[in-house]
Amino acid sequence: MLLQRFYDDGLAQASYLIGCHATGEAIVVDPNRDVDQYVAAAEREGLRLTHVTETHIHADFVSGARELAQRTGAALFLSTEGGPDWQYAFAAEAGATLVKDGDTIRVGNVVLTVMHTPGHTPEHLSFVVHDTASATEPMGVLTGDFVFVGDVGRPDLLEKAAKVANTMEAGARTLYRSLQRFKQLPDWLQIWPGHGAGSACGKALGAVPTSTLGYEKRFNWGLAAVSEDAFVAAVLEGQPEPPAYFAQMKRINKSGPRVLGGLPQPPRVPAARVEPLLAGGTVVVDTRPSAEFAAGHLPGTVNIPLNKSFSTWAGWLLSYDADFVLLADDASCRKAVRELAMIGLDRVAGVIHPDVLATWRADGKHLGAIPQTTPGELASLLARDAVTLLDVRGQGEWAAGHIPGARHVPLGYLAASVGSLPTAKPIVVQCQGGARSAIGASVLRAAGLPAVINLGGGYAEWARSGHPTTREAVTP
Repeated sequence: MLLQRFYDDGLAQASYLIGCHATGEAIVVDPNRDVDQYVAAAEREGLRLTHVTETHIHADFVSGARELAQRTGAALFLSTEGGPDWQYAFAAEAGATLVKDGDTIRVGNVVLTVMHTPGHTPEHLSFVVHDTASATEPMGVLTGDFVFVGDVGRPDLLEKAAKVANTMEAGARTLYRSLQRFKQLPDWLQIWPGHGAGSACGKALGAVPTSTLGYEKRFNWGLAAVSEDAFVAAVLEGQPEPPAYFAQMKRINKSGPRVLGGLPQPPRVPAARVEPLLAGGTVVVDTRPSAEFAAGHLPGTVNIPLNKSFSTWAGWLLSYDADFVLLADDASCRKAVRELAMIGLDRVAGVIHPDVLATWRADGKHLGAIPQTTPGELASLLARDAVTLLDVRGQGEWAAGHIPGARHVPLGYLAASVGSLPTAKPIVVQCQGGARSAIGASVLRAAGLPAVINLGGGYAEWARSGHPTTREAVTP
């Protein structure tokens, strides 16, 4: 048996290829939309992709299962658990085989036994993997978003992201019961989860890629919970805000992701078209590092740096219903298009090369800039009541401590809140370390606010410098 893990850093998402060398067959579990990587890996191993499946209707990325099945002719297997509201609408059209608890998927000498593990979502499956050519007992479990290293799946996303009311506590209790059943499996089983550290599908995911059930039973708080009520209280407490695009992912993955046939290749926007494009209100996303953007950028553009958090903030800040344009060099454009496709943002209408900035300046046109400030300078400005301070961190960070007098609007909600912000004084934007506030400052400038400043080093540097903090609630 061959097992290969694929890990997408931007999504903190893992998918798996499992193959049988004896028969040349292989299955991919939880593929993302970049299906070329699985095809290439199978070819390198001399395998045919004959089966594709996924653990559940994903909320954090667009599934590649439909695309991979269509691309390779592999048989598609989808959950039929969860009741009528949690069925795949495209299953019949795609010729999918529906599977339920106790069913098996045979890939040569490898057998995947289906285990219904609801709680994170009603239809969620895990797959117990047996290498029948060499053992009579199972080897491991593909747990998807059910059990992670050090954590368990969150049961609140249906209510918070998909807006299915009054489902959090019921989901938590279902998850607890699923975990009790899961704990009856042998301790030696390897755990192959669907996410790692950084994913919003849990609150304390470990960075170690795999574990064992025995280890998790000892050290994973979710499997060690002593009572159902204690588990429910713990699993619902302190969960991070789910990105707004999670609701879009649920809808897309349930109804059927669009088959791309390859990643989009947006056309280059000629230099002469840049100014009319900006004047017409087209959203332009500058993917350069925040320091470069702050030093000089095309007026009206939004800065989302192309780093590990790019897809997260793009999903929060970009509309799924409108075209947008990237500012990126060729290599960055290819990477950005891939990251955007992972979360269904396919409407990249064009790309502006950064060389346009030099041309813009040479033509005597004004470039925008984001001034930076330090904790010491900010303290002086606040003492004189010369600025409005805006904290764009998450709710948990805010509750743990913030700068006295700050207003609080998490970055993901900032664009929708611009109209409620006071504009009589310059606005200083602040986060934990300065990265999110740089994005937030660009959002405010793109919305037309003229006086916006970024706090370098953020709240962490403010606190390190000995300036006062508070936990007292401040009305936004």
